[in-house]
Amino acid sequence: MTSTRQILVIVHQATSSPGLVGDKLRSRGYHLDQRCPALGDALPPTLAQYAGAIVFGGPMSANDDDTLPFIRTELDWIAMALASGKPYLGICLGAQLLARVLGAQVTPHPAAQREIGYCDLSPLRTGRPYFTQPMAVYQWHSEGFELPSGAVQLATGPTFPHQAFRYGDAAFGLQFHPEMTTSLIDDWTTRGADQLQLPGAQPRDRHFAAHHHHGSQVDQWLDGFLARWLASAAWSQSRSA
Repeated sequence: MTSTRQILVIVHQATSSPGLVGDKLRSRGYHLDQRCPALGDALPPTLAQYAGAIVFGGPMSANDDDTLPFIRTELDWIAMALASGKPYLGICLGAQLLARVLGAQVTPHPAAQREIGYCDLSPLRTGRPYFTQPMAVYQWHSEGFELPSGAVQLATGPTFPHQAFRYGDAAFGLQFHPEMTTSLIDDWTTRGADQLQLPGAQPRDRHFAAHHHHGSQVDQWLDGFLARWLASAAWSQSRSA
């Protein structure tokens, strides 16, 4: 498999799926090399054989490196991935891990609020061309990240203000979950039903109704975002040439 046609995908549970993100990458002709360090999968020592890497979410915390050895492994690995200059995308936990590698803190909401369900996202002027209009995006988290030093904030939200950032030209962190499909919502709200009673969580039926209403806009946004993300390494190289 040539490096231009393979994406490394890191997940954190046996039931994890790259969902819509994976579907869109496969439709572009990419092979997904999916690995789960939480289950003992090794991570590649370099990204030479990959066009980029995506680290997805999970129920654990980015601060669990003292109790979960694979979190420490991923933090160290992300530093290597950033040094490679290849496109990196962190989603939820993956964004929080990226923030920690860059020296920022990951903490719970000060009022113990969660974001679980579709929540409003607002683009910032610094977010163009990645975010150009407000939209509602799917969330499932209790912790958020500070904006790392040297990073550019791309989008914000009312409960957790740091929703998306870029570091350099090729590394991106998204607090939200653009990969969501109806089947993933069904799975998450079934296995995580207890979480739907927590402060800030939306009831299960609202998840499906909001996905029906907002999913197509996120789908369209994801097309453009992934195209820019995949091209980010070439853009970085052209700027430094």
